Amino acid sequence: MDWYDRLNDYFPEYEMKNEGQIQALINEKDAYHKEETDDYLLLYAEFPTFIFIDYLLINPATRGQGIGTKIINKLKEKGKDIILEVEPMDRQDEDTVKRVHFYLKNGFVKADRIEYSWEDENGENYEMKIYYWSPNADLPQETILENMAKACQEIHNFRSQQYYGRMVANPEEVLHLKH
Repeated sequence: MDWYDRLNDYFPEYEMKNEGQIQALINEKDAYHKEETDDYLLLYAEFPTFIFIDYLLINPATRGQGIGTKIINKLKEKGKDIILEVEPMDRQDEDTVKRVHFYLKNGFVKADRIEYSWEDENGENYEMKIYYWSPNADLPQETILENMAKACQEIHNFRSQQYYGRMVANPEEVLHLKH
């Protein structure tokens, strides 16, 4: 199965980027990377001060063998903050619970002061949670918000007009800091 089909089979439709957009990110953005093996698929952007994990998929047949933790630890070795988006935990959906527990187990913290939601092209509203890991124990959530805004601008909105006819994640509209 090709890498995009693997992602598309696992992630909810509203989280999926257009295949052409992802291919353009890989081919044209030096910061954007794809790592693929039979065991996992990782798409991420590495900026000067942080890493944004766009997609991390562990082969269902090899989950629970420490592969995801090894990938996260390899990224942590770069010594940069790491941010990612996670669906809100839904007790009725075991995958969402396992996903959140995986990130918490690996030292990630939920950015509880950041609200992140957007509308799809049909006007349906979706909420995501931002999780982060930092080598700096006192990382302010304002910094996480700035980093997430940069990821929205440079990754989610990369050629979004071409692929979706609109800006998909205008940081000023989709990200808010609770006071």
